[in-house]
Amino acid sequence: MKVAVAGGGSVGMAVASDLKVHGHDVFILEVDPEQVARFQPHVDVRWVVADACEVSSLKAAGMAEVDVMVAATGDDEDNLVISLLSKQEFAVPRVIARVNNASNQWLFTESWGVDVPVSTPQLYTALVEEAVSIGSLVHLMSFEGASAHLLEVTLAEESPACGMAIGELGLPRESAIVAIVRREHMIIPDPETLLYAGDEVIVLAMVESERAIQTILVGDAPPTPPAPTLQ
Repeated sequence: MKVAVAGGGSVGMAVASDLKVHGHDVFILEVDPEQVARFQPHVDVRWVVADACEVSSLKAAGMAEVDVMVAATGDDEDNLVISLLSKQEFAVPRVIARVNNASNQWLFTESWGVDVPVSTPQLYTALVEEAVSIGSLVHLMSFEGASAHLLEVTLAEESPACGMAIGELGLPRESAIVAIVRREHMIIPDPETLLYAGDEVIVLAMVESERAIQTILVGDAPPTPPAPTLQ
């Protein structure tokens, strides 16, 4: 698979190196020639001095033949532009974009050409919340341009779902409980599986279903905050 990585910083180099080890044809697009000269001897992939926000630069680099674009710069606006150009101008099948500021996550959608947004701050937050939160809906991962989420909730004693079978919960059609972790053992559930306090429930759901899932597994959902602006 041919992969382009936009951004020759620490994240871009790490991604490119790992992909190369896994047998992929990888090249890095980096606008700063000094950065390229400094790190090219240490990262054994093809480097291209180019501005990935420019159509002409992407075309010259061979974007028309790329299977995956990884927009990994340290600037969210650049990553959005790179994603949009990759998808609209070159029809890259899969575009993965780094989200530097978690408050900008809402922008990284299919409308900007993003298939998969990756937010390191959000991942850290999710891991911490997953470890310490009981009775709260935690976002673990996003899919389909952030229109679908992998969610986790550890059921509290007062959860309305406790003692109920999954088939009785009335979950939205655009959602599914895909796994339950109970006393360190994973259960692949079916409609007859009963839920108990302390169960770690993993749910795959479309965004529009989350309020209903919150109500079913946790209780009354808090109001949805307004969408922030680009930071």
